Amino acid sequence: MIRVVVAEDQWAVRSGLVMILESAPDIEVAAEAADGEQAVAAARRTGCDLVLMDVRMPRKDGIAATRELVGTGTDVLILTTFDLDEYVFGALRAGAAGFLLKNVDADGLIESVRVVARGEGMIAPAVTRRLIREFAGAPTAGAPAERADTPGDTPDPGGWERPAASALAELTPREREVLACVGEGLSNRQVARRLGITEPTAKTHVSRVLAKLGLRSRVQAAIAAQERGLAP
Repeated sequence: MIRVVVAEDQWAVRSGLVMILESAPDIEVAAEAADGEQAVAAARRTGCDLVLMDVRMPRKDGIAATRELVGTGTDVLILTTFDLDEYVFGALRAGAAGFLLKNVDADGLIESVRVVARGEGMIAPAVTRRLIREFAGAPTAGAPAERADTPGDTPDPGGWERPAASALAELTPREREVLACVGEGLSNRQVARRLGITEPTAKTHVSRVLAKLGLRSRVQAAIAAQERGLAP
């Protein structure tokens, strides 16, 4: 069973998400949360596999909650209304495993949870290219920002440093191929088919790429691949 905490401040929306997830035979909603503080507490209490996290919530927003949870090994799937909501950039910096729009249908929601639970990052197809292009064009760590990563008084979550060319040079030819595939948004299964290797081997390669490049998530690796011209 995939155990999920659903964090959404609007009761009606949260109830709908819970109903959809519980209709899947392999997903269990371990807890519900109405804000970021409750989400972090629920995740720690239940030992869930992932948190389906709204971005704009009272007390503690989804970015701050994501930053706390990623450090504990809990995956976070961000749920947002806007495909280029600047909060999403902050969540990406914090290491979120995926980004999903609230207009996703039931099947898409369930499959997205399954993908992230398998350890594969994902971005809603409607926003993949736009998000990568926007984030890839943002200034590197320590450079003056042209825009805030998060609106209002929300602090910059930090945590994003682009891999240096020297780090990329340490990748083996196969790992560079895998990174290119990740940059195209391919899953481990798709990477395996593309390269003629097994799925567990593909997963191992992805893990090694992340470790060598000092990245927190598959989504960050996709952006690195795009920036370095390894993926179309």
